[in-house]
Amino acid sequence: MTESVTQSSAPENTAQAANKKQQSVWMVLGTTFITIFLAEIGDKTQLSTLLMSAESHAPWLVFLGSGTALVTTSLLGVLLGGFIASKLSPKTVEKSAGVMLLLISVMLFWDVLLG
Repeated sequence: MTESVTQSSAPENTAQAANKKQQSVWMVLGTTFITIFLAEIGDKTQLSTLLMSAESHAPWLVFLGSGTALVTTSLLGVLLGGFIASKLSPKTVEKSAGVMLLLISVMLFWDVLLG
C-alpha cells in the first residue's frame, strides 16, 4: 500500500518541481528585463543613441549597432558575473557591489560639489 502511495505522489512532486522551475525562469527573466529596462531609460547610452540616430538619418543601422553593443556588454557582464560567483560567496559579491556603488556615488557627489 505504501508503495502505491509513494509512486503516485512522485509524478506530482516532479510536476510541481518542473512548474516551480518554469516559474523561476520566468521570474528571473522578467526581473532582469524590468531592472535593465528601467536602468537604461534616459541614461547616457539612450541619449547617445538618440543623437546618433538623428544625425545619421539611418535609425535602423544605429539600432543594430547599439543593440549589438548592449548585447555584447551584457554578455561580458554575465560571463564575468558567473566567473566571480564561482570564486566568491554570494554575500561577498553583494557586499563588494554595495561598496563599489557607494564609492561611485561618493565620487559623483564629490564631482558635483567641486563643479
